[in-house]
Amino acid sequence: MTAQLHAPDPELAVPTAPAAAAHPPLARRMLRNPLAVASLAFLALIILGAVFAQLIARHDPTHANISDLLQPPGGDYPLGTDGAGRDVFSRLLFGAQFSLAGALVALVVAMVLGVVGGLLAGYFGKWIDAVSTWVISLLMALPGIIVLLAARAVVGPSLWASMVIFGVILCPSFFRLVYASVTAVRNELYVDAARVAGLSDSRIIARHILTVVRAPIVIQSAIVGGVALAIQSGLEFLGLGDINVPTWGQMLSDGFQNLYTNPLLIVWPATAIGLTLIALTLLANALRDELERATGTRARRRPKAGKSARKGTTAAPVPSGEEAIRHDDGAPGEAVIEVKNLSVAYPSHGGGTKTVVHDVSLMVARGEVHGLVGESGSGKTQTAWSVLRLLPEGGHIAGGSIVFDGKDLAALSEREMEKLRGRRIAYIPQEPMSNLDPSFTIGSQLVEPMRVCLGISKKEATERALRLLARVGIPDPRRTFDSYPHQVSGGMAQRVLIAGAVSCEPDLLIADEPTTALDVTVQAEVLDLLRDLQSEFRMAVILVTHNFGVVADLCDRVSVMRLGRIVETGPARAIFKDPQHPYTRELLGAILSEAEPRGPLALAVQKEALR
Repeated sequence: MTAQLHAPDPELAVPTAPAAAAHPPLARRMLRNPLAVASLAFLALIILGAVFAQLIARHDPTHANISDLLQPPGGDYPLGTDGAGRDVFSRLLFGAQFSLAGALVALVVAMVLGVVGGLLAGYFGKWIDAVSTWVISLLMALPGIIVLLAARAVVGPSLWASMVIFGVILCPSFFRLVYASVTAVRNELYVDAARVAGLSDSRIIARHILTVVRAPIVIQSAIVGGVALAIQSGLEFLGLGDINVPTWGQMLSDGFQNLYTNPLLIVWPATAIGLTLIALTLLANALRDELERATGTRARRRPKAGKSARKGTTAAPVPSGEEAIRHDDGAPGEAVIEVKNLSVAYPSHGGGTKTVVHDVSLMVARGEVHGLVGESGSGKTQTAWSVLRLLPEGGHIAGGSIVFDGKDLAALSEREMEKLRGRRIAYIPQEPMSNLDPSFTIGSQLVEPMRVCLGISKKEATERALRLLARVGIPDPRRTFDSYPHQVSGGMAQRVLIAGAVSCEPDLLIADEPTTALDVTVQAEVLDLLRDLQSEFRMAVILVTHNFGVVADLCDRVSVMRLGRIVETGPARAIFKDPQHPYTRELLGAILSEAEPRGPLALAVQKEALR
């Protein structure tokens, strides 16, 4: 396998295999749903009638003819006339114009305010969350009808002003729904992976967060639209609207006044309102079902994200007087990144802070693999995430520096870090399936970061992605490119993430337990691949692992971490041959087995042991 990966044929890098079966377009799936088709047909009929009311209507909807009061259906009046001699059919058509437009105004206002507010508050949290929640709570406490009546007294009987105000009152329904959905997914690993790939917050929200909440928004839109239509009709029914604007609510009021003389007058607007609300609800349910069926199919096999990578260690620190044991390894090479006295802290329940990484110092040269090894909770991942400036909520760099390309990463702004992530500093996570968004194809998740970081076209990014998939040993790149994450194996998904990590040819690659979730055979293949790519691109690599076998296979230098501190550091050969710290010897003793050694360093260490 290694030989094949070292010399890929450029002509064969983009095979033309058949693409994986994709879901049919949403419109086609909707047309297969009888309820959706019936709802669409009715709504289309209502909308067309409203749009072309001026061409269809035989009479002016506001023209009163005293000689034709309460005429039965027939002749020149298909649905009869009302109590003022106006044509009911014409008023029904023009009423659809204003009633639907008024409900749409309220819906759009509520959706824009609620969805945008929920996205921002749920994603960013902090003061945005506090302020937004306070405003929404205030709006929920206001009695809607009282506010509308007060507004009418101020602005007059304006349909549009009333619906704008009512839209503001309705926005908490969208806000609470979106906020709850966003807070549930904002810490998903595939969102973190998008940050590491260099995508901005706005792109992450639009691409990865909004897709999660679209199905709830669709059904909520039908509910809110129906409520807006009902409230608008209710206000008109009570006589609080503009009498010069024909609406279904006014027709209801007139029909109620003539209920005993001509009961049909209340049937026409009530039927129009009722069927419209039913059609909206059925259509929204059909849309929701199709969206969730597509997303659910892709996500059903997706394993739950582990939490180990995001948790801070809570163990007590090593006594501050203990210094790291260092092995002399001669003059260092060209430093790509140098960490000096790094400390990471989190707020504690008592009001202070708890330090989980203590005075960590390390340097990684170009073309070097530096292993961070230690048991779970030793601070390895916290150190790696500090380099990326992507610590979990509450975590912060409490001291020290992280110098990369002459700049201290600890002092850079978030916008400056976005320019480095993905392009100059890349990341390979430990759980491949959890770091791929189940809502998108693998190809789209590879193409988007390259377009953002490298500024290339979609066509160029696609060609580059296909070549990278072939380069990392995927036998059918085109099929994998068109597949969703649940359609590939864990080992294949890890190769995809490796391809994404090296797609922009970074200077520094951080690999966080890249083989933990894989079986032994696939682990060996992934390690071979990482070794080949690191040599090819001459990247500096920080390898986070608890497995000394992986260290022996890949690493040039090793730093052993325990309880948030580095207790021993030096060349991998020296640490394997002559470990000085008791904890290092304990870790090495824990991995002894009858397994055949892998890698040149592991073989050399075994020979030394046999002498």
